[in-house]
Amino acid sequence: MPRPNILFLCTDQQRYDALGAAGNEHIRTPHLDRLAAQGARFTNCYTQSPICAPSRGSLMTGRYPRHHSLWANGVDMDPGEQLFTKTLADEGYDCGLAGKLHLGSAFDGRIEPRLDDGLRVFRWAHDPYLRSAGNEYHHWLRRTHPELYESAVVKRERSIDSLPQEAHYSHWVAEETIEFLGHSRQKDRPFCFISNFFDPHHGFEAPQRFRDLYDASALPAPVTIEDELATKPPIYTQESAKSYAGHMPGFDDYTPEDLQEIKAQYFAMVSLVDEEVGRILDALEREGLADDTLVIFTSDHGEMLGDHRMLLKGPMMFDCSVKVPLLMRWPGQVPEGMVADELVEWIDLTRTVLSAAGSTGLPRAQGRDLAGLWSGDAEPFDDRDWVLSEYRDGCWAYDPPVQTTMVRRGTWKIVVHHGRPSTDRERTGELYDLAADPDELHNLWDETAARETRAEMQAFLVDVLVATEDRSRERLAPF
Repeated sequence: MPRPNILFLCTDQQRYDALGAAGNEHIRTPHLDRLAAQGARFTNCYTQSPICAPSRGSLMTGRYPRHHSLWANGVDMDPGEQLFTKTLADEGYDCGLAGKLHLGSAFDGRIEPRLDDGLRVFRWAHDPYLRSAGNEYHHWLRRTHPELYESAVVKRERSIDSLPQEAHYSHWVAEETIEFLGHSRQKDRPFCFISNFFDPHHGFEAPQRFRDLYDASALPAPVTIEDELATKPPIYTQESAKSYAGHMPGFDDYTPEDLQEIKAQYFAMVSLVDEEVGRILDALEREGLADDTLVIFTSDHGEMLGDHRMLLKGPMMFDCSVKVPLLMRWPGQVPEGMVADELVEWIDLTRTVLSAAGSTGLPRAQGRDLAGLWSGDAEPFDDRDWVLSEYRDGCWAYDPPVQTTMVRRGTWKIVVHHGRPSTDRERTGELYDLAADPDELHNLWDETAARETRAEMQAFLVDVLVATEDRSRERLAPF
């Protein structure tokens, strides 16, 4: 079978339920819904961390955060790590990227250092905000819309998030992708192109045309109950008061009307990305590439969006924070309209892409090939009724640090908030029965009736950590 092209479409901070095809009747995502209908939708895809860089490091290497060295935002990945794009490039793929990468620090206008990534086309911009000599979006905006560049970037007289669609960061990512598909790709080779959108990451604002799609007052209110945080780890009360370890406003700083407006803007940003994805998919058809291309749509982590009385991201391991949309279309391979409920992880995408490309490279990648779920050979998942996510004080730093580990097994989820010697915080945690409590409102950690289940899940979490150690080095002999 000829090797497929690979088109990887990734958003930043999109919850699993911010998708019409996932049953959200309030959001408008017709192009993504069409993509889901033409391929597979995975209902239980978990990222390896609830924040950007560790998750993206896991995708690019196929390894858990504690192995690939990118344990926090603001850390530069070890240049010795091998990325799947480098493997594909070495095996004849033409590889490129547009948008965010986040395998290194880009704080305060720093240019993220590049690894040996195999990306021949590299249109990098960490975000729409920070001025940097390496920000390709700003270069494009200055060339194509000089007056908007001057007002939004230089003088900061208007919000760059609210720029009209034709000047928006998400539009630029699509433009770069369409340019690659139509002109700059090496047409004698299969390609792998990564389109990394920044939306629906905060700040919460979208072009007016997309904001007008939503009536904020008609959207569901945040998911919570009275005194919910009283039974949950104390870090959540702190995050409810101020987000990002005190660096940004928290849930408590907003009125109910403010929170509804945030949700409307968030949905509007998703709808903007949806329209740009539609443009990319149309270009794929126009170039005659659709039948030979594996298309993947997903996100690096979720967004609290007011649920559990919190916003943004951090050490939280709720589904709205670590479960993400995952759509895959591969004509002739992935059945149309397939819905897969198995528990899958982001590192499984790395292995799936490599397997689809016929690659045996990247031997330290730890994920599993998802193809078994549509080929009928699901043996690699027979014993994988669990997923693992890790947080190691990886966003804005806390004092003392916050370290959490989550394992979901079947319909049970445990989150250990580590204590000494990991951190000087009190050891505590969360335990949820997702069958009875899918919204994770009732923490059973201290419930007498759940004591046995908690002990079993804590022991299982330790077993998972041992099972996922990096033992990729070949054993040559008994000694």
